[in-house]
Amino acid sequence: MIIDTHAHYDEHAFDADREEVLSSLAAKGVGCVVNVGASPDGARASVAFAKKYDFMYAAVGIHPDDVGALDDALMEELREMAGLPKTVAIGEIGLDYYWDVQPRQVQKEAFIRQLELAKEVDLPINVHSRDAAQDTFDILCAHHAGTTGGIIHCYSGSVEMAKEYVKRGYYIGVGGVVTFKNGKTLKNVVREIPLERIVTETDCPYLAPVPFRGKRNDSSLIRYVIDEIAALRGIPAGEAEEILWNNAMSVYRMGTGE
Repeated sequence: MIIDTHAHYDEHAFDADREEVLSSLAAKGVGCVVNVGASPDGARASVAFAKKYDFMYAAVGIHPDDVGALDDALMEELREMAGLPKTVAIGEIGLDYYWDVQPRQVQKEAFIRQLELAKEVDLPINVHSRDAAQDTFDILCAHHAGTTGGIIHCYSGSVEMAKEYVKRGYYIGVGGVVTFKNGKTLKNVVREIPLERIVTETDCPYLAPVPFRGKRNDSSLIRYVIDEIAALRGIPAGEAEEILWNNAMSVYRMGTGE
């Protein structure tokens, strides 16, 4: 059974056929999807999906590009959404120095504020980090490590830093990039860290795996990610699939097994 720990079915890329795509996932072996809020509307949509679909769960948070909207009223709304039965994480939160949409100090303050919320409501986190590896690591070590755990989403750092995250109780999010020819560093991460600390994700509609690179991604394509992880670890795909499912169940505290 496939689990997608990080999807964005609220994105406009799914506007034309969202219901059709979501309704087709079970037949393609997808047993669980966590839709991750990246904006105020994204967080609200994630909660709505979780209410509508038995197999969907929500993460609520504000992406670094949108943290200019993170005032006291929005923080209170996030706190309320975090208390809902099918909300399993605070995310997508973190730092993005690639686009630099928001001033870096504003990003840092919003990241810390949402880390504090995660500890308050006792939920794991889902962390975005782009071109901000050291600052992300330092903030997590100072304000969160050793508390509620979580996933370093779409991991793009070094093997050494991945090992340090694992030491601090975090899981490493692996998606379509692991199938890319230029994804050598991520392939090495998958080889070097414990398989029990890896989770599968899409970031759909983005980052579709080979042979669908450049096309719209969806949760069913995680099959290709699992196959690549299994090949890198030298184990059967079925064994990798079971371990990766259980890892996600563990980090999101949703039990174990299928």
